[in-house]
Amino acid sequence: MNKETALVVFSGGQDSTTCLFWAKQMFRQVRALSFRYGQKHQQEVELAASIARRADVAFEAMDISFIGRLGRNSLTDSTLAMDERKPADNYPNTFVPGRNLFFLSIAAVYARERGINHLVTGVSQTDFSGYPDCRDAFIKSLNVTLNLAMDEQFVIHTPLMWIDKAETWALADRLGVFELVRNDTLTCYNGIPGDGCGHCPACKLRREGLEQYEAVKKKRRTA
Repeated sequence: MNKETALVVFSGGQDSTTCLFWAKQMFRQVRALSFRYGQKHQQEVELAASIARRADVAFEAMDISFIGRLGRNSLTDSTLAMDERKPADNYPNTFVPGRNLFFLSIAAVYARERGINHLVTGVSQTDFSGYPDCRDAFIKSLNVTLNLAMDEQFVIHTPLMWIDKAETWALADRLGVFELVRNDTLTCYNGIPGDGCGHCPACKLRREGLEQYEAVKKKRRTA
């Protein structure tokens, strides 16, 4: 595998940054593709570009802002108050319908034109927050569809699919990028880098995982 090239769908957040450095260990060459999809916190694209430079990875950002106009969600609509927890009978309004479908489909076309067969994305079913396009079944289904649609042999890699946020922090630590992920990524739905706002769903999930991982590290040191 390390003789191949991989394209990472890269947002500049905790998960995709961890995946970027995972890909650098697994593949000879890595490229990163980011998207402007009408998100309110477009600073994430600037941070993604900065992280890619530090990682010595080719980077490109693509404008697909039509996604933000297709449906109403709190990540692209500044007039909509964000759900801070998942409603009992619906998806949270932080769900952007079709986002991962579009991201990976566009990434596959982009990759095909550059002779790349390996795609990497940071979705996780373990930390499933009500988003159907983070499920393993969706990724496997889309992988088959993309291969049929373009008569290619794409492989979609999901290094975080079966690990939780604490284990994602542990992976970043093993990859030697714990501090970079901690301080320089943007996971917060309110657009605040690093530890973020502390109260949006993404920040809560990230913080809980960090606290769990740090507790495990402390326990190991004192054992």
